[in-house]
Amino acid sequence: MRPNDRKYLKSHEWCKVDGDTATLGITDFAVSQLSDLVFLDLPKVGSSVTAGEQFGEVESVKAVSSLYSPVTGEVTAVNDDLPDNLQWLGEDAFEKAWMIKVKFTATSPDLLDAGAYEENCKAEE
Repeated sequence: MRPNDRKYLKSHEWCKVDGDTATLGITDFAVSQLSDLVFLDLPKVGSSVTAGEQFGEVESVKAVSSLYSPVTGEVTAVNDDLPDNLQWLGEDAFEKAWMIKVKFTATSPDLLDAGAYEENCKAEE
């Protein structure tokens, strides 16, 4: 079971809310589907993100996948070490491999709790 302290998009991004800040990343399911990650493109601090729209890309030897934001707001922090340590996504997708932090003003209406996300993953297997 994925952590219950965050919400998920069907496109396999997660967000963990703490006050008006949301920490974003991708799930272990996404990492397992992509396998062999080779590149990660994240926005810069000060950039704006919009719920449901692309905020970056992750590339594997198989494909390039867009990353979609579960929230709308301004990027306040970026995990600058992650692009050089993509193995963290496979080791600890929910903590060490966070991608960005956003001071958010709105969340996507499509967010799922952990149970609903589990069902979504089972349907994709």
